[in-house]
Amino acid sequence: MPNKTAKPAAKATVAKPAAKSVTAKAPVAKPAAPKAPVAAAPAKAPVAAKPVAKPVAAPKVEEKKVVTQRQGFKANEFVVYPAHGVGQILAIEEQEIAGAKLELFVINFIKDKMTLRVPTAKVANVGMRKLSEPALVKKALETLKGRARVKRTMWSRRAQEYEAKINSGDIVAIAEVVRDLYRSESQPEQSYSERQLYEAALDRLSREIAVVQHSTETEAVKEIEAQLAKSPRRNAKAEAAEGEGETDAEGEADDSDGDDTTVADEAA
Repeated sequence: MPNKTAKPAAKATVAKPAAKSVTAKAPVAKPAAPKAPVAAAPAKAPVAAKPVAKPVAAPKVEEKKVVTQRQGFKANEFVVYPAHGVGQILAIEEQEIAGAKLELFVINFIKDKMTLRVPTAKVANVGMRKLSEPALVKKALETLKGRARVKRTMWSRRAQEYEAKINSGDIVAIAEVVRDLYRSESQPEQSYSERQLYEAALDRLSREIAVVQHSTETEAVKEIEAQLAKSPRRNAKAEAAEGEGETDAEGEADDSDGDDTTVADEAA
């Protein structure tokens, strides 16, 4: 008989089927659905790095010395420039011309609305001078009272001589031109060229007299005409009766009138 006490034989352990070892497999990438092509953004131009501005020390400004006098002429002084008459020195400045530094007088001619720059080293060559002394102005006014001197030559030659005197800058020589070309109301009219030269000489003379005497140009012109009226030639002309003999000066004037007429006819 089987021993009841005997424990039943161990049941054969039925090994449960071992869990299948699942080897971790790399996930298989599923083919991605095709996406709409994205337009590539335009490549931006590489931005150059801005250089860091370094603090620059402010350049030292050299203080230029203001020149107020050269060759005996001062700033704000009135002077006579032969080719243009009386002008005022506005300043004495330095400029670089063709690589060379030059000192220049800046001269303003108010009536002509013109500014002229003259190298300080060449004032003697161009004949620039100071205003005439009162004594010389008085001499010029006395010249106007003298007898007119008209040469017996062709007008074209005399015109050149008159123009040379006007541009000489000599106040007495200019007064001589005014004296010789002046015509009173009782005398024949001037030709166009005569009138031009007379007015140019009168303008130069009256400007200088006005500045020297601290008067206006109108007052200076009146003083000039008053002196011209004292000329013996003007008085003789006014007092001479018709048909009477003419003086030498008047005869010369008549001859010059003929020359003027000839030139005017040729020009026409």
